[in-house]
Amino acid sequence: MGAMALTDPERRFLEARRRATLVTIAPDTRPRPVPICFVLARDADVLYTPLDDKPKATDDPLGLARVRDIVADPRVAILADRWDEDWGRLAWLRAEGRASLLDPGPEHATAVAALRATYPQYATHRLDDRPLIRIEIDRVTSWGDLEKN
Repeated sequence: MGAMALTDPERRFLEARRRATLVTIAPDTRPRPVPICFVLARDADVLYTPLDDKPKATDDPLGLARVRDIVADPRVAILADRWDEDWGRLAWLRAEGRASLLDPGPEHATAVAALRATYPQYATHRLDDRPLIRIEIDRVTSWGDLEKN
């Protein structure tokens, strides 16, 4: 793997977010944003987001629009931000990369454990036997003082 796309401040900023927005490309080329829960790999610029079993339009995770979009065109973006009424604290980060589906295996198990540690709500969700979306981040743009709390 080449140089890391995320700087240390960008990684800390992203790790501190509880949610982000995943943007896929629909077949008609329109952007398709959806809010996500996520975790970052510890030693790589890789982000994981589950295809959890919260109520959705379909029970089949492979039938979800975001999954169909990724299969057709793996280019995606993630947008995470910090909003505050004090505009001196505003910040955002956009990460672009390539998404794929990650089936159960060692990397999947590590990501599921991290998701459950980050989001206690996932303790009762079926994540172990469902694919995850795996995003290799290759470009990052950020704005604002990412290190303000």
